[in-house]
Amino acid sequence: MTDSLKIALIQADLVWENPKQNRDNFTKKIEAISEGVDIIILPEMFSSGFTMNASDVAEPMSGETVAWMKTMAVKSGAAVTGSLVIEENNKYYNRMLFVEPLGAFSIYDKRHTFTLVGEDKVYTAGTEKLIVNYKGWKICPLICYDLRFPVWARNTEDYDVLMYVANWPKPRVSAWDALLEARAIENMCYCIGVNRVGVDGVKSEYSGHSAVYDVLGKRLTAFDPNEEKTEIVTLEKRHIEAFRNKLKFLDDRDTFTVH
Repeated sequence: MTDSLKIALIQADLVWENPKQNRDNFTKKIEAISEGVDIIILPEMFSSGFTMNASDVAEPMSGETVAWMKTMAVKSGAAVTGSLVIEENNKYYNRMLFVEPLGAFSIYDKRHTFTLVGEDKVYTAGTEKLIVNYKGWKICPLICYDLRFPVWARNTEDYDVLMYVANWPKPRVSAWDALLEARAIENMCYCIGVNRVGVDGVKSEYSGHSAVYDVLGKRLTAFDPNEEKTEIVTLEKRHIEAFRNKLKFLDDRDTFTVH
């Protein structure tokens, strides 16, 4: 168990539907991290961009990108997380992996597929919320459009960190900023969002705005819009405990069941 958790957020452009080039690019970015970190976070569909051409880029769990994540976790000594297109049992998933340095890994399939562009017609939605226990921290990983649905993210498990990876487009980035801050405040947790930059293969533009917010909604990062950058932030367990013990807002949360 650790009292602090050091997180590396990698905000990057993505090469459209080119897993090998994206793996090579992220290898360089990960190898350039000059200090020890506990978790490295990549964007949503980091190996391909947010494509609906799933058959062109999908890999099995035994494929090269999952193997690469395991290799990077070992080499860096940090957990590596991000989502990619996985094919399993003749279905496609927008699947987030949390790969630990000693080989253990967890998976989360995106619950809220993005109907505006037909993601629901291509990808099978997940049904299970995931809480990762890592170094004494409870982490809830979610993906992009999930951010708009606070019931799914509601902190009924007393998790410490809410983590979103995304391809969230520039025209709606003000909503991204507001919702990340809100999720931190209402769940009394650190909330992390890692978004991409650049223009994808269907001309959608992304401006980043990756961020970490603390329990009170204070932003702890300083990403400039549109820049490729890795930023490292240290999370402190005492920060969470101090304000939860003082304010006790989670004690008054509603009970409910998600169907």
